[in-house]
Amino acid sequence: MLEHLFINTYFCYAQYIIKSMKKIALAFTLIISSLLLQAQIVNPTKWDFNSKQNEQEVDLIFHASIDRGWHLYDTYLPEGGPIATTFVYEDSTLFEFVGEIQKNPEPEIHFDETFQMNMGFFNTEATLTQKIKLKSTGPLEIKGHVLFMSCNDETCTPPEEVEFSFKFNQDAKAESKVEKQTTVSASAPESTGGQSIWIFILISALAGFAAILTPCVFPMIPMTVSFFMRGSDNKAKSIRTGIFFGASIVAIFTLLGALFSVGIFGPNVGSILSTHWIPNLLFFGLFLVFAISFFGAFEIVLPSSLVNKADAQSDKGGLIGAFFMALTTVIVSFSCTGPFIGALIIQAVQDGGIRPLIGMFFFGLAFGTPFALLAIFPSALSKLPKSGGWLNSIKVVFAFILLAFGLKFLSNIDQVYGFGLLSREIYLTIWVVVFFLLGMYFIGKIKFSHDSDLPYVGVGRLFLAIVTFTFTIYLFTGLFGAPLKSISALIPPPSENAFVMGGTQTSHQVSASQAECGPAKYADKLHLPNGLSGYFDYDQGMACAKEQGKPAFVVFKGHACANCKKMENSVWLNPEVMKLLSEKYVVVGLYDDDRTKLDESEWVTAPDGTVLKTLGKKNLNIQIANYGTNSIPFHVIIKPDGTEFTMGTTFDDQEFIDFLKKGI
Repeated sequence: MLEHLFINTYFCYAQYIIKSMKKIALAFTLIISSLLLQAQIVNPTKWDFNSKQNEQEVDLIFHASIDRGWHLYDTYLPEGGPIATTFVYEDSTLFEFVGEIQKNPEPEIHFDETFQMNMGFFNTEATLTQKIKLKSTGPLEIKGHVLFMSCNDETCTPPEEVEFSFKFNQDAKAESKVEKQTTVSASAPESTGGQSIWIFILISALAGFAAILTPCVFPMIPMTVSFFMRGSDNKAKSIRTGIFFGASIVAIFTLLGALFSVGIFGPNVGSILSTHWIPNLLFFGLFLVFAISFFGAFEIVLPSSLVNKADAQSDKGGLIGAFFMALTTVIVSFSCTGPFIGALIIQAVQDGGIRPLIGMFFFGLAFGTPFALLAIFPSALSKLPKSGGWLNSIKVVFAFILLAFGLKFLSNIDQVYGFGLLSREIYLTIWVVVFFLLGMYFIGKIKFSHDSDLPYVGVGRLFLAIVTFTFTIYLFTGLFGAPLKSISALIPPPSENAFVMGGTQTSHQVSASQAECGPAKYADKLHLPNGLSGYFDYDQGMACAKEQGKPAFVVFKGHACANCKKMENSVWLNPEVMKLLSEKYVVVGLYDDDRTKLDESEWVTAPDGTVLKTLGKKNLNIQIANYGTNSIPFHVIIKPDGTEFTMGTTFDDQEFIDFLKKGI
């Protein structure tokens, strides 16, 4: 009876969906086409690098091979256009430029309908040669990257960076060696935003497996697979249909990720999701509602009216029926998988590229695999544990975790808009209480209405309780000034006047030279981490650096940027890093997501004519206009002579120290 009701629910939903099947099929075809484009032509422009040396004069040769139908933009484009092909050198003090870049062939000039301007680009291939003069006769290495975009008549790839390296004045063996580098796929780098792509894939897959264990999903496995095996004398056909059902689940989740990856939701969706109060409040509400539901206050179920329309579709079958069964499974399971998907999508979109697609593919693969395997090996159904108390326990554990992690969305709103209501201390106190209660639940001291009796504490529960109480004590130390490096990306930054255990001062005193530049604008709301002094307005910071004759350290960051917090609470705490920043630099912290309203006299007009009226939008415009990226954190060293060095995210202390030493 329960199986029949479940099957009926599936197909009543299918009846509702099939009315617009043509539209869905068309949209699915278009998105899959974009998906295939991303998967198969992720790198239409491939680079290789060479050089020719004649004593101290060198030709740096950058050769681009461009797939048919695509083009590469010129090294110069009018203001307001797309990103031009740009060569960025890590240390341009090692050489002098001799003349302009030589182009072979010369770029073609065409009128671009999208940008409404004439622009130059290359078809098929381009050889760009920059002549330089080395300043040293000793061994040296010139490193950097080329920033570029590839476009065809329908779409463009995201701005890509490909690193290059040229070595000169080495031994005879090294001099005879041709330096050559070919790009790897820009869509799947080894690391992005400081997190390995493989770690991200692992997290995505684990989230998919975890979602299977939720009470909304686990009971579906035997019911759904039994439906595919029921009434069919053709075992091969049943297996094929079951595999198609599992593959459809993967495709649907991947499609969701593709919508974010190929830009369906716009290029700024990551910033909107992470900083605007509306999506953050919605996600907090979502996590809170799911948590309350998992605690047993109510059940999230489909509208009962759908059940009455089920019988008419119960006999539908074939691959189309399997696809709509998979679609309905995804929709129905959202009552438990929503938080997993939401958190994964937010993280993936913030990291950029096609990570949303990759993440949702592996989430769907882990989620859908049991369905396909059980269709192939139906005898395993009898070996599955029955639904019952253990599922309710998992449900409650998820409720505690959702309650804790949902708080991060409120924290984003509080930090971006500067309300100052949810401080680090209050945030940690709530977490301490939540995880303490979770530990009490593991040892049976807390029981909910839908929990089974717990006559004794098993070994598994005991170890989970030990881990939870240990983590609670670890959180408690954060209330007394411990940096909590391992979770710094998830919690608010320390306040300027935070209590430190033992009264030890960890912050650096304001240097006299920086104090003489006058008080910093916006210092009543914004502050730098770890007690550093500095500025929050680009012009004011650069003026102070010029006055003091010091290099400027400019960091583009965000209130809701997890990697920014992680770097500041780990790498920046290194004593040598703090010494360099506090003594050798004028520090300028520019928040790209700050909502502080600017005076009308400080409004900025962007190249597209948009008037930027907030501090965050002004800072973001500075970053994009000068460095062609909106990725944060993004670090720039500007020496008094105008020489610049840039660096993205790193969690390697020594790498960051070496970067800081370049400006001295």
